[in-house]
Amino acid sequence: MPSPRIADVFPEFRQELESLLLTSKEPELASQLPDLRIARRCDCEDDFCATFYMPVDRSAEPATEVHCLELEPQNGMIVLDVASGRITGVEVLYRDDVRSRLRALFP
Repeated sequence: MPSPRIADVFPEFRQELESLLLTSKEPELASQLPDLRIARRCDCEDDFCATFYMPVDRSAEPATEVHCLELEPQNGMIVLDVASGRITGVEVLYRDDVRSRLRALFP
C-alpha cells in the first residue's frame, strides 16, 4: 500500500504550503505538493512536534545539495528539508491541527 499523499491527509495545510512556497519564489518545490507522500512521522514525543518525512528513493543518486528552507506561516513554524531539489521532510512545530491528524495516521 503506497504512503498517503499530503494532499489527501492535509488538504488545507497543503494549500498553505503551496502559498508559502510561491510567496518564497519556490515554484519548483510547490509543484511537488500534489503528489508528495508521507512515509512516517518524527518519532520524538514532543507535544509540539508534527514533523513528517517523505519516502526515500533508494534508487536515486545521492543528494548533491541539501538545505533547509524556513517558511513564514502565520501560525507555528515550518521548515522544509530539501535534497537535490526534492522535498524530503516537513518540519512542523506548534501546529496542533497538523499534529493531531498526523498522530492519528501514524500512532
